[in-house]
Amino acid sequence: MQKYMRCFDRLDMTIMSTLLQIKNLKISFLRDGEWNEAVHGVSFEVPKGKTLGIVGESGSGKSVSNLAVMRLLNEKQSKITADEITLDGKDILHIEKKDMHNVRGKRIAMIFQEPMTSLNPVFQCGFQVSEAILAHENVTEEEAKARVISLFKKVMLPRPEAIYKSYPHELSGGQKQRVMIAMALACNPEVLIADEPTTALDVTVQKEILKLLKDLQKTENLSMIFISHDLGVVSEVSDDILVMHDGRVVEFGPAFRVLSDPKDPYTKGLLACRPPMDFRLKRLPIVKEFLDGTWKEDTDFKQQLIVTQEDRENHLKEIYSREPLLKVEHLKTWFPLKKGIFNRVYDHVKAVDDVSLDVYPGETLGLVGESGCGKTTLGRSILRLVEPSDGKIIFEGNDVMSLKGNDLREYRKHAQIVFQDPYSSLNPRIRIGDAIAEPMMVHGLEPDAKKRRDKVCELLTEVGLQPEHYQRYPHEFSGGQRQRICIARALAVRPKLIICDESVSALDVSVQAQVLNLLNRLKKDFSFTYIFISHDLSVVRFMSDRILVMYNGKPVELGDADEIFNNPKNEYTKKLINAIPTITTVISSDRRESRNLKQ
Repeated sequence: MQKYMRCFDRLDMTIMSTLLQIKNLKISFLRDGEWNEAVHGVSFEVPKGKTLGIVGESGSGKSVSNLAVMRLLNEKQSKITADEITLDGKDILHIEKKDMHNVRGKRIAMIFQEPMTSLNPVFQCGFQVSEAILAHENVTEEEAKARVISLFKKVMLPRPEAIYKSYPHELSGGQKQRVMIAMALACNPEVLIADEPTTALDVTVQKEILKLLKDLQKTENLSMIFISHDLGVVSEVSDDILVMHDGRVVEFGPAFRVLSDPKDPYTKGLLACRPPMDFRLKRLPIVKEFLDGTWKEDTDFKQQLIVTQEDRENHLKEIYSREPLLKVEHLKTWFPLKKGIFNRVYDHVKAVDDVSLDVYPGETLGLVGESGCGKTTLGRSILRLVEPSDGKIIFEGNDVMSLKGNDLREYRKHAQIVFQDPYSSLNPRIRIGDAIAEPMMVHGLEPDAKKRRDKVCELLTEVGLQPEHYQRYPHEFSGGQRQRICIARALAVRPKLIICDESVSALDVSVQAQVLNLLNRLKKDFSFTYIFISHDLSVVRFMSDRILVMYNGKPVELGDADEIFNNPKNEYTKKLINAIPTITTVISSDRRESRNLKQ
């Protein structure tokens, strides 16, 4: 509580301590010759040394509002108006471009969402950070290099001298994000804008990045704007929280008040659609239910969503009374490391190292671990998209390792995969109806073109899209809609096993809830079996019957999902679970209240 009481201590001196102030910000974009307003009169302020968390779904206007403050929007395609945008009391909305160059990077810096696309792949990481220092300060290249190495140490990068000379592709996601943080801090800014800096990172790396940002804010006395779609992440770092929806501010207040007692239905929806950690739900609430009033506040309605212990025991008993659909025995997938003009193999990367598991019909097996643990390689090895080095894969009694040609193609009809990035998984030049129909043509299903089209329209309806979407291209859909298209494509051949490889990791929590509910409904309707790969343990727990935890290519713990979360045996599993950001949800607070009343 003491952490949050600080919010009240500054109420009487807000005006004096405000560093960045935005009043009545409006942003319009040019589309088809007309100006369309996307941000409608947003106002907020950032006090010195404090963190403002801004949350909302994709398209809510949170990122674009801060890009407008930085003057990074295309001036020909956008129009910005505001009563006031000031930094330390001085106007930065109307200053000349050359003067804004001295503000951007030096006084206000930004950490962008995707470090791989933000870093230039053809330049060394150290050079890119030193470039920012040389652009703003009168120092030599040697002095700039020394400061970069010092910054790399400050953001706790291992081997800072080596990373100075490394290219972005040689670093992990967490390391690249640390390079971006070092770049943002290079010129000692007063305001740091962190735009989704932990999206798609492992929970352990995410926890490290959040701790790093909090520590840097304290030591450097930074003011920070932390943008995210995840209230759990925002709760870790923020003093105040501002919630945006459709370009408007719908709620603002101290972090503890917004999280414990949300007033707006949209905020309540964002909190409720995160998978809870202390109990199971039959389905996740979605934001739409809160906005259209179909969500009921009475306890009986919410209790109906909770899976009882008896329901779960009956479900597991039914699953494990059958013979396994898939058996993996001592599977190894090693990648050779070569050097010299003769490409001599001197070592191996043991991506999957002696993994054994069974998957039962109708089961969802969760596969978790940090990036590089081998979970994605294991999933692809099971489908032989990556050729295993050794071991056995038995599917419905057939040896998958010996399959070739048409037999291998037939196996892949029964075992499909939904990849992590729905945009790169779809050909941007092919209409989504044709993309869904393609597997049917490859496997010789529905040879009649009209029947094939009808089948695609039926699949679109099953995943919550419309038949008229058939003629549209991938860029015309949101991230959640594109993931639904990829699911429909996987369903086109009616597989028995579907491997979901980080299929919801980069989605908004509200869209994520819809996709997870969809996967569970389809599993129930069509008796699918899932291997669900993710670094988000709260999502895995919601989806899974059992969980396999992997570390450095090896399995470290396998068991009932609830048992692993409630009583983890392995230290690495404990570390993963402890790294999950947790907040009080709408349902769980009601459960606690009902328990207190009974007591």
